This record gives sequence, structure tokens and C-alpha cells, in this order.
Amino acid sequence: MLSLRSLVDDDSLGLKVLVAGPEGALDAEALWVHNTELPDPSPYLRDRELVLTNGLWLRTTTPGEFVANVARSGAAGIVFGLREEMPATPAELVEACRQADLPLVELVSEVPFTAVSRAAATTLAEQRQRTLVSMVRRGNALADAISQGAGASGVLRVLRRDHDLPLVVVDRMGRLLATAGGSLPEDELRTVAEGLARRPPPLELAVGESGTATLFLVGALGEADAGLVCLRPARSLSRTEQDALVQAAHFLSLEVARRQAVQAIEMRFATELLDMILSGSSRAAEVPARLEAFGVDPSGPLAVTALAFSDSGERVATLPGMAEAVVEFFTAEAVQVVVAGGSQDVVAVHPWRHPLEELSATVERLTAWLSRRFDGRRVVAGLGGVANGWAALRTPLTESREACRVLRRSPGRDVALFGELGTHRLLLGTQDEEALRRLSAAVLDPLRAHDRAQGGQLETTLRAFLDHDGHWAKTAAALYVHVNTLRNRLTRVTELTGCDVGTTPGRVDLFLALQADRGA
Repeated sequence: MLSLRSLVDDDSLGLKVLVAGPEGALDAEALWVHNTELPDPSPYLRDRELVLTNGLWLRTTTPGEFVANVARSGAAGIVFGLREEMPATPAELVEACRQADLPLVELVSEVPFTAVSRAAATTLAEQRQRTLVSMVRRGNALADAISQGAGASGVLRVLRRDHDLPLVVVDRMGRLLATAGGSLPEDELRTVAEGLARRPPPLELAVGESGTATLFLVGALGEADAGLVCLRPARSLSRTEQDALVQAAHFLSLEVARRQAVQAIEMRFATELLDMILSGSSRAAEVPARLEAFGVDPSGPLAVTALAFSDSGERVATLPGMAEAVVEFFTAEAVQVVVAGGSQDVVAVHPWRHPLEELSATVERLTAWLSRRFDGRRVVAGLGGVANGWAALRTPLTESREACRVLRRSPGRDVALFGELGTHRLLLGTQDEEALRRLSAAVLDPLRAHDRAQGGQLETTLRAFLDHDGHWAKTAAALYVHVNTLRNRLTRVTELTGCDVGTTPGRVDLFLALQADRGA
């Protein structure tokens, strides 16, 4: 690396340090050398250039003004060349550099500036050669890592052989793909995912307690599919480190493309497996082999879970990345799983040799984890029970998906077995929202119109009566009214709705209307 230190250490130049500047200034990178005698060279200087001068500008300006102009340009320092007319560096120049905290080096008169330029050129050429050799060597190692299946973690290991940097690879769903020398908690992973979603993505990200990180985009098809995150700000990274990170990001793009291709194939195979199960005997013989391809024992007990986002506030049942997230959860649980994602639900088939209650607990943790992963959206899961081998999978598959569909429209429970939902919930779950609204309105609108006009409590009374299973005394006590008052109210309910609360058919109609109102 070209620096004042590398030039001073070259004995052939005979350079002498007069002002060292701030700590590390002599060792800081310099881009090139710039020979000038202008009183104000700042318009022509680049940041981190070394200024070579004989001091001819002393005829028109002062050392203080010249140093101020050089410092303003961000120069790496000044090399003052002595000559016969000026055998010593002016004291005023030394003091001005000391005041400005700008490095000052003295060059003896016997050595021309061209010698300094040649030394700088030689240093830069050697540096470029080393960089090129290092890049080729690193490229070969990265290619080997990808071809041998080392994945994103293998890429980071190669990168850290030469550069001790804290690194994390995060995909656009906020999933941690690899880490080396650094880590990010879940909330900071989401921050990275949000950064990747911006157009264009930022160069740097503030990631909470981890501070400012530099983001290098990893794209398989032109989009930012993931990010190579260096947990250091960009200004602290050398050019060599930045080049190495860019190179690694390109190789990570190959790994991300490979992962996406594998996931797409697995998802297609999983979807075909569900079709085979539902098709019955026509393709049943293929089911065991497909399950074994996913590492699932087809002869053992198998559980089926269907997941989706709740209808409340959600227009979509699933989102991209949801199926992959379910796979990630079961992988962390050390459970082999087949996951198929569609527009209406995500279905998971996996071995289960524990009590059914433990399955519900596991799926509850899964729905809570998915909710956190997808910005707090409510996730529901229908369970179809446990099948005794692959041949019995059709029923739990159908029941889990039906239970999931019902739960999407029902407030309250997030996880339930098909058999726990009750006939009325399954019946209502088969209707679309408009049908439920019509059913509810036909029965409840007259009660609500009466309550608004008369200040009554017919709807509240009806709900309490049904909640207490038609017990008059218990309902009256709960409402703090006399039994005769309760009878008068319910008689009015019968008159307005046409549903007799004293008969089973009437109560069923009223109950379904109230349930439809809750689910709509």
C-alpha cells in the first residue's frame, strides 16, 4: 500500500519526517503524488493525494495559507523538496503543518521529485499485482467452495482467511443464511430484510445495537435476493477489503441461485405429493418413494398441518417465503418434513410419534414464530390428526385443510384439530362471506333496529340466553332481570325474527346467525 510510511522507509529517497500528524497518518493509504507550486492547489487535488512542492509559492502566499488550502482538499500530507536557494524547510511551514495536524516530510535536494514518483508507481504496481493474485487465488477458492457444496458458510470462511471482518448473510425474508465472526438478533435481521426491499437498497444500514453495517447485494436474477452484511461502516473498510467483499457477493449469488432452484424443485415435488395423496389409488404407489425422498418414513405415524394467515385484515392466505419458513422451523426442531405451499394454505407432512397434545403445542409455537416472522400477522393452523402410515394420509390431509379454512374466518383459536371445531363451525366455514352476511342480517337486523329505536337489549338478551344453554333462571340472574322480563324480551325476539326461541329449530337458526355474525 502506498503511504508516507512506505516512502519514508525507502532509504534511496532520504526522506525525513518533520511533522507526523495525527496517530496513524503516516500509515494511511495515499492514492498518488501530485507535484504543484500553485498557491492554492485545492481545485486540482484529489482526496488522499501527497503534495510534492519546492515552495515557489512562498513568493505569493504564506505557509499558513498554503497549508490551509492543502488540508482543505483532504491531502495525505506534504513532501517539501529542498533546493540550493532553500537548504532547510521554513519553520513557518513546519508550524503551520503542526497546527493543521497535516504530515510534513522533507526531501533532500540531491533527490528529484521524479524519484519519489517512480517509487510511488512501483509501490502501486506491486500492490495491484498482489491484489490481482489475491483475487485470482480467492476466486479459485470460492469456486471450489461452491462446487463442493460448502454453501454460504464456505464462502465466508474463504473470505475471512485474508480479512478479519464480522460477516453475516441474510436473505430478503430476513433469514440468516450464514455467519462468520459476527451475528444479528432477529429484529436486526428484519432490518436488513427491509433494507434489501428498498429501491435502490442502501450502501449502509443502521442495524440497532450492532451499529452501522455495510451492505453488499447478492442477486440471483437481477434482484436483491440476499445481502452480504459486513458489521462495519463503509468508511472503515479499505479498498482491498471492499473488493474482496464485492467478489464474495458475486459468488454468493451463485449459491443463492442454486438454493432457489433446489427449493423450487422440492416445492414442486411436495405439491405433486399432495396431489398423489388426494387422487386416491391412481398414483398412490408413488407416495412412499416421494416421502422417502424427503427423509420421511412412509410406514410410521404421520401428522398433517395446514397453515394460513387469518382472514381478519388479510386479503391473502399465504405469502412468498412462508413455506420456506415452515421448513426452517421444522429443521430447527430436527424434524424431517414435506412442505407444499399454495395460494390458499401451506401444508406440512412430517413424522409424529408423540402424544397428540404435544403436536398442538408444537404447532402453536410454529404459528407464533411465523407471526413474528411476518410482521405480526395472525397465523392459523388446522390439524388433521395423525395417520398410521402413508396409506391413511388422505383423511388427515383433507381435514387439516378444512380446519384451517374454518379457522381463517373464526376469531379466537389459532390452532385446532378438525374434530374440535364443532359441526356448526364446519358448516359455516363452507360458506362465503356474502352468504354469512345475508344469514346474519336476516335474523339480527330487526333486533338491532329495535334496540337502536327503543334503547332495548334484545340482542344482548338473546346471546346470554343461548350462552346459558336456554336456562331461564341462569340467564335472568346473569342479566340481573326478573324471569318475566326475560320471557317478555325473548317473546319480542321471536316476533321480530320469526325464530321461536322455545323450539330447537328456532334456537338453531338464532345460534347460527350469531355465529355467522362473529365469523363474517
